[in-house]
Amino acid sequence: MEYAKSLVPVSVMRSVSSVGMSLTRKILPARQPRPFKVCTHNCSKRRAVMATSLDELLEKAANSLLLVCQFLTLVLEEDGTLVDTEAFFQSLPANSRLMVLEKGQMWTQSQANPSFRRPKRSGIAYLSFDLYKLDPRDFIGCLTIRATLYEIYTLSYDIKCMRAKHILK
Repeated sequence: MEYAKSLVPVSVMRSVSSVGMSLTRKILPARQPRPFKVCTHNCSKRRAVMATSLDELLEKAANSLLLVCQFLTLVLEEDGTLVDTEAFFQSLPANSRLMVLEKGQMWTQSQANPSFRRPKRSGIAYLSFDLYKLDPRDFIGCLTIRATLYEIYTLSYDIKCMRAKHILK
């Protein structure tokens, strides 16, 4: 044994032992909560929930959707795949759409509820003109132009032609 120790330098033995000590003391970081979108069987209620585990997601989904049943099942909303293991849950991407089924309910292909769809846009812009007088002595009055683009943006502009009769004299 003495002969083997004399062949290996002391510096090599110390560095190997210190590397071994640092590797055994690493701790994995805690999992961060991820967002999921959950809905009821008929898609009448939708909520966004943050969870780190399958059990936590089921608990938060039941609370946010006001479900009282003790036997809840999670499935993917798009194809009805059962989410029943923690490993499969951890493999889901963030913002996955899930459906919560109560006891006795089955997943069915559902049409999107019209209340959750965006309304179809029938035009690009709407224009409205309002002509009014602030004073009965005004000749032209005021003109308000409002434009709504894509049913999202609204622009308005007021043109005030007050006392135009006085300026023309």
